[in-house]
Amino acid sequence: MRGFFQHYEGNPIIKPDNKYWRSLCTFNPGAIELKGTVYILFRAMSDDMTSTIGLAISKNGLDVIDILDEPIYSPRENFEMKLRPGHSGCEDPRLVTVGERILMFYTAYDGIHHPKVAYTWIYVDDFLELEWNWAKPKLVSPLDIDDKDACIIPQRFNEGFFFIHRAGGVNMVYDYISDLDNVDTRKLNSFKLMRPRPGLWDCKKVGLASPPLKLRDGWLTFYHGVSHDNVYRVGAILLDLYRPSQVLSRTSEPLLSPEAWYEKKGYVNNVVFPCGAIIRDETVYLYYGGADKYVCVATASLRELMMMLKGEQNQGQ
Repeated sequence: MRGFFQHYEGNPIIKPDNKYWRSLCTFNPGAIELKGTVYILFRAMSDDMTSTIGLAISKNGLDVIDILDEPIYSPRENFEMKLRPGHSGCEDPRLVTVGERILMFYTAYDGIHHPKVAYTWIYVDDFLELEWNWAKPKLVSPLDIDDKDACIIPQRFNEGFFFIHRAGGVNMVYDYISDLDNVDTRKLNSFKLMRPRPGLWDCKKVGLASPPLKLRDGWLTFYHGVSHDNVYRVGAILLDLYRPSQVLSRTSEPLLSPEAWYEKKGYVNNVVFPCGAIIRDETVYLYYGGADKYVCVATASLRELMMMLKGEQNQGQ
């Protein structure tokens, strides 16, 4: 099944190399555009399966012109430090800008307890100067439950910030958070936003891909869907501009599926997993991990994508 997005011919744009911290995998990138430059924050994994976050820079949104030699974010709190051999660390960054701050949500994992969503932030000016003065990270997950695939809509509503996550590992859920710096995790309710669809390509589980993008017609939100044979694909939904808990439409077919060699074979086969998207000149740039090993990018026409979503407004949660 051929997807709607077009693969960039230069994929993968980032690969593992001989740097110790990114020797095993480089994947699942978030992205943010500042002053005409695209910053790609990717998950990197070392040979001992510790995940950190690296930074690559692109001017045209496609070709990487620089990759920093060291991670810009590494495990620092007990909830993300390795407690036994195996996977651990800071995974799958998603970024939004709110005022003078860049907010980053990521999966924190210590290798033993349930994965949790962590939140940190940095001033835009510090980020542009490559001064990595990240705030002390805090957990923003319900107690004693698997939670990941998270970010906020970068706008405050009357009830607070709209926080999308995947508590419980199957459904996309949401909460309103009034103060991101002081979250009482005991009061997170995990209201259902969207469920898997039996018999379709997203029948097993669904999760947020890139942070929602504000458009005139609503919040354009990409998500990943997993089938029962564990193939990861990408779809899109449109959330109401003022009541984002309302799903206005949902693509019936996947927009991006594992087709290329770098998506079909890697650390985990048959995976396309975005954590970032930007819009430039009416083109959507989707940044994703291929087969849990490579950083890739695909593009699509925003106009054609919105026409597709408007044509499927009967498709919802």
